Amino acid sequence: GCSDSDGVDMYGLDGEEMWYADFNKGEGVGALPPFVDPMSFPGFYEQAVAEQGVCKGNLATSIKAYKNPPETI
Repeated sequence: GCSDSDGVDMYGLDGEEMWYADFNKGEGVGALPPFVDPMSFPGFYEQAVAEQGVCKGNLATSIKAYKNPPETI
């Protein structure tokens, strides 16, 4: 997901987080417990950065198209 200020990219399995992109640090983080065999996620961070760009572009287009309506309560 993305917003005007930040974003999240996460991969999971069975409701458990396996990997996420830390855009503040500029790296991908494996979130598996220490007893699991190490896994690598080559290219995932670069893909997450590209997807963030697309998401933010789509968000800007949607805001413009819908004239940024106020949230209803």
